[in-house]
Amino acid sequence: MAKTATFGIMHVGTSFVVTYTLTGSYTVAGAVTVVEPLVNTAMHYVFDRHWDHPRAVAVRARMARATRWIGVPQRSGTTGDHFSTKARSIT
Repeated sequence: MAKTATFGIMHVGTSFVVTYTLTGSYTVAGAVTVVEPLVNTAMHYVFDRHWDHPRAVAVRARMARATRWIGVPQRSGTTGDHFSTKARSIT
């Protein structure tokens, strides 16, 4: 949980610094820093709700077949038929 909290703090800080650097406005940077995570959270909810929809499953299956056909290497230990939403830790 500490890693997740630290990443969240880093994300908010990065958002503020990048937006302030691009705009020069504390107001705009503050607004983006607050609004972006809210929009991102709503989009994640919609994404998760529709991930298992039959059309989405069919699109992922077609993408997997197409990448095999054009020679894109698959991850070790996978068949390429499923794109996982689960985060993989590098630690």
